[in-house]
Amino acid sequence: MNSALAMAVCLLLCTFRPILAQRGGAPGPVNPFQGKPEAIHEGESLYAQKCTGCHGPNGAAGEIGPALVSGDRTDFGAGDAQVFNTIRNGVTGTPMGPQNLSQDEIWKITTYIHALRGTAIDNPLPGDAAHGEQIFWGKGQCGTCHMLGGKGGLTAPDLNNIAATRKASTIADALTKAQHHEYDSGGAHLKSLPPMDSYLPVHVTTADGKVIDGILLNQDGYSLQIIGNDQRLHSFDRARVRRVDIEAKSLMPTDYDKRLTPAEFKDLLAFLTRQGMKPPPAGGRGGPPRGDDQ
Repeated sequence: MNSALAMAVCLLLCTFRPILAQRGGAPGPVNPFQGKPEAIHEGESLYAQKCTGCHGPNGAAGEIGPALVSGDRTDFGAGDAQVFNTIRNGVTGTPMGPQNLSQDEIWKITTYIHALRGTAIDNPLPGDAAHGEQIFWGKGQCGTCHMLGGKGGLTAPDLNNIAATRKASTIADALTKAQHHEYDSGGAHLKSLPPMDSYLPVHVTTADGKVIDGILLNQDGYSLQIIGNDQRLHSFDRARVRRVDIEAKSLMPTDYDKRLTPAEFKDLLAFLTRQGMKPPPAGGRGGPPRGDDQ
């Protein structure tokens, strides 16, 4: 079987095995390491040693193996037990063979893959979240622009459900990487990201020459809406404005790892990665591990 066909078979099996496994079978066992930061870190190291060559860094796909991560949080493909089975037993007829690893090592790799697929609320970062909340409203000045818990600014996205819609890595990146922005939850691996089209600085010059500065919310061929620097919503008919100047650079600071001490930054991330509601669990995915423990 050539490599292209083997890859296609592997993709089909990875898609349909979870569906077949849930028919008539009891739910698989709970991953003993799920949500444990140390296990995720150890799983990342094991993944780098054993899996990156085929599946690529961060599960983004390699030359041999398919991507393990999707941009859609509901598209998990397989539950933890099924991932465990695939690593341990391989997939017949594909380059994916059984892995000579202990049960704990396989579970830790599974935990890391789960963390890659899940959003921050599934795997919140460690730290003092209560202190992180103080940093959010105080030294970090995040509430100057962001709304959270019914208070804060309006010139940046609402963060009430940030941990349930974004991955922990993208939350950290948004605070530390210049011009960072993510597609969907941040799990999709695109060659280039679509340009940002909201929350950018904008300057609207009306027909009578008045300039209103603010942040862009929405626009189309006929109208645009902005949050002005006065924290009020302004809506404009494009036919009645002289010009609209939009800056490509976001006002979001990206040096919080330097503005804050390491402990403060860690606690801020611990707070942010807990802001949201977990979605209802998806039942019936995966099956129990097969074979004797190693």
